[in-house]
Amino acid sequence: MSLQSSSTATPLQLLSMTNGLIIHQALYSAAKLGIADLLKDGAQTSSDLARNLNVNESALYRILRLLASQNVFEEKSPRTFANTQLSHFLCTGVPGSVRSILIFRGSEFFFGPFAEILYSVETGLAARAKRYGMEAFEYLKTDPETARIFDDSMTSMSELVAPDVAAAYDFGKWGSLMDVGGGNGMLLAAILKAHPGLRGVLADLPHAIERAKHRGFLGDELASRSAMHSCDFFREVASGCRAYLMKHVIHDWDDERAEHILANCRRAVPEDGVLLLVEWALPEGNAPSAGKFADVVMMLMTGGKERTVEEYRHLLGRAGFSLNRVISTLPGLNIIEALPA
Repeated sequence: MSLQSSSTATPLQLLSMTNGLIIHQALYSAAKLGIADLLKDGAQTSSDLARNLNVNESALYRILRLLASQNVFEEKSPRTFANTQLSHFLCTGVPGSVRSILIFRGSEFFFGPFAEILYSVETGLAARAKRYGMEAFEYLKTDPETARIFDDSMTSMSELVAPDVAAAYDFGKWGSLMDVGGGNGMLLAAILKAHPGLRGVLADLPHAIERAKHRGFLGDELASRSAMHSCDFFREVASGCRAYLMKHVIHDWDDERAEHILANCRRAVPEDGVLLLVEWALPEGNAPSAGKFADVVMMLMTGGKERTVEEYRHLLGRAGFSLNRVISTLPGLNIIEALPA
């Protein structure tokens, strides 16, 4: 930090950073209650909203007042609130909706491990293991409602990034693409729509494949160009495609297990094929990055990590790949192209 920047820093500036926690939980409350949906047809008083939601009017008003001060909702007249351009994205089902993401991020599954952050700092282990006695994905198998919330959130996240990822890279030149750990198929569907000559395979665990069939992203006009296969990437990745894609899979795991997954991919990728990782690539030094936030989440939730480009280069090299190039999509999010070494 320069002398000039040091002289302008204040204790209040540091304390103001902690307000993010309060805003986070206020947004969770608004998302969980569906307030933006109730305001779709026009402004309502906090008393009418509280009556419809069966909540305390005074407490609800105080949440809405805070969010209105952040341009989420607008207090049009005393205790009467309306949607804004920001709260539009809290509505259910609108393009770009983040409602399901905020509901997930306020859930005990996501939020709880943050109370144990010092455990991760002291041990290097995921705080989730201390709090729940099992890994994140094992826990989801025991709690169907939390698994549904997680699934809805991941689908919404894919919806936000899928068009940019699909447009940033010439997937079509490979002819066939397997999305390994592809969840509901949202990203694969966007890629197939953007590249009409491409054939796609969605590969994931059996319960994820069943959800993908129910969601139907690969139905209708995409059904003739797509297939779904059960896959446990810790055991085997099926051959049969030239290109293999994994979005936000490797960041879930520590280096040892990430290398194991990549080695299984290497056995599937043909010599004239490619592996494509969609991941945050951390910048060096003090540069801000969404990936640096995601990195702490991975530390607490799964024991995984975000990595720099050079860290991916070394990890891929140990698994039999050579990092060929990095293509930027959204700020901080990249497609890492790796060829068989």
